[in-house]
Amino acid sequence: MNANVRKFLALFSAFLAAYFLPLDSIQVRGPFYEAIAMLQEYARQHVLFCLVPAFFIAGAIAVFVSQASVMKYFGPKANKLLSYSVASISGTILAVCSCTVLPLFAGIYTRGAGLGPAVAFLYSGPAINVLAIILTARVLGLEMGIARALGAVGFAFIVGLLMHLFFIKEERSKANNANDFDIAELRESRSLPKTALYFAAMVGILVFANWAKPAAVRHGGWAAIYEAKWIVTALLAAALAVMLSAWFKKHELKEWTSATWGFALQIFPLLFGGVLVSGFLLGRPGHEGLIPSSWVASLVGGNSLLANFFAALSGALMYFATLTEVPILQGLIGSGMGKGPALALLLAGPSLSLPSMLVINSVLGPRKTATYVSIVVVLATIAGLIYGGI
Repeated sequence: MNANVRKFLALFSAFLAAYFLPLDSIQVRGPFYEAIAMLQEYARQHVLFCLVPAFFIAGAIAVFVSQASVMKYFGPKANKLLSYSVASISGTILAVCSCTVLPLFAGIYTRGAGLGPAVAFLYSGPAINVLAIILTARVLGLEMGIARALGAVGFAFIVGLLMHLFFIKEERSKANNANDFDIAELRESRSLPKTALYFAAMVGILVFANWAKPAAVRHGGWAAIYEAKWIVTALLAAALAVMLSAWFKKHELKEWTSATWGFALQIFPLLFGGVLVSGFLLGRPGHEGLIPSSWVASLVGGNSLLANFFAALSGALMYFATLTEVPILQGLIGSGMGKGPALALLLAGPSLSLPSMLVINSVLGPRKTATYVSIVVVLATIAGLIYGGI
């Protein structure tokens, strides 16, 4: 048995243990229980239909997207307006959480994307979720929904640009050392339309398999899509299978699965560890971890600098599954949370979490990770202060 097989069996065993552990039979509650319970929720709700498709997309980016293409649109020498704009609105397509976007971010960054566009994509993926913004407007009010939408798009652009400026010497060195690729000279084994269809099928599977039906949106197109999501997902999976059989060679598929496994091995252990720590400290929504939720609620009332900063920092550390931030905030607002801190948490929370920070650190290193987290928290604090004062 080779090392990769042993590692796979270890990860798969950990997943099965988390998925099937009979937590209902455990009577004692507390931080340790919350840590295991959050890990179980994560395994059941996010691994199979969120992370696994994301890993395969990341592996496909690493193998089948030419470095020239990444460098052309997201590299250090790319047109800044184009690259930042595309990266900043990517969340309208990917309805993913802060952890699911990580393999995709790692994929484009390791292929040569500039730090700024890569980080803009990293923030926007979970932050600019159309369904989450609609749910925010329906539950928390139109004003909050608009503020979240404008803040998230603006933040993605600003965060990416600030990261580029803070590390501009490294970015210039990266640009000077980058190879000057000529796209026209590349010989791809598939045409661009075929490659586009292949990626579209995988992104479609990721999006539709995770399409949630929020309680506040019961009618209209969103609910209709939810009702048909597994039919659409199955059709996309069948189309993908046909493409793989007809357009790809055996060695290419082997390279793809190998790259996918590499991302999974890098990210899975860090995410699982981070989820355990997050559950231990903060608990699941509606449950108590080591830090009582009453402490959080008491510190985010009004519109002071401390209240907004604490809300932004708390949101950055907490893990929010897609759409869960809205009912959590609804409860906090009902307990006295100010509207400024509420927006601060909305702008920092979905895009960051303690588990995601551990993975980002493995990709960018501690200095860039600390800078990224600090920028998001500071900007969210400022936005909350301004919004709360209007």
